[in-house]
Amino acid sequence: MTLRHLFTDHPSSLGETYPEHMGASLSYAVPLLGAAMAAFVHAVFPFLHTTTASAAVKRLYDRMNRRCVACPSGRVHRPDLFVRTPSKPAFEPGLMYEI
Repeated sequence: MTLRHLFTDHPSSLGETYPEHMGASLSYAVPLLGAAMAAFVHAVFPFLHTTTASAAVKRLYDRMNRRCVACPSGRVHRPDLFVRTPSKPAFEPGLMYEI
């Protein structure tokens, strides 16, 4: 494996160039750094940033799942996102419903 492949194999498996992948990675790193700092402040001052870190992680998790679904090799990396679950019927006979 050449040195170039060390930098391009993973990004190309996601359908990205090295600079595109760097940008995408940094777009996760910066909010995570902010969330880490908010969590640190919250550890010292529990009345501050009560939901900042968890909200940032939830946003990034949702964004990453959307990204994996759009990824050319998403079915390989995240097969759980492609499993279809049966939809719940709108009405089930015999069940009690509140009105």
